[in-house]
Amino acid sequence: MPSLNRVLLIGRLGKDPETRQTPKGSAYTTFSLAVDRKWKDKNGELHQDTDWFNVVAWGKLGEICQNYLSKGKLVYVEGRLQTRRYEHEGSVRYFTTVVMSSMQMLERKAKEPVLEETNEEQVEIND
Repeated sequence: MPSLNRVLLIGRLGKDPETRQTPKGSAYTTFSLAVDRKWKDKNGELHQDTDWFNVVAWGKLGEICQNYLSKGKLVYVEGRLQTRRYEHEGSVRYFTTVVMSSMQMLERKAKEPVLEETNEEQVEIND
């Protein structure tokens, strides 16, 4: 039976991306992504909650994230889930990360003010 591990998220960065290197010298960039979830309860009241995801981008994609993303930016992230198992103080723990395969920035930079030319003539007033 085939399997599928694919994640699609739209959210805002919780902090500026951080770039690091593995012991072997491979660069990777990490950031947290906040994704809002809205729902109505049985009384029809609207509620909102935020889910936080840890995202990692490797190589050139990580470099792009480092150069163009910052805290609060709205982005579309596509990738896969990766869960790591480790032990801490005698108990087994799991850490799940979204390994990014593609990203799209959903907000454009604020436009520069446009200077308009006018055809007004200067009028000199002599008193």
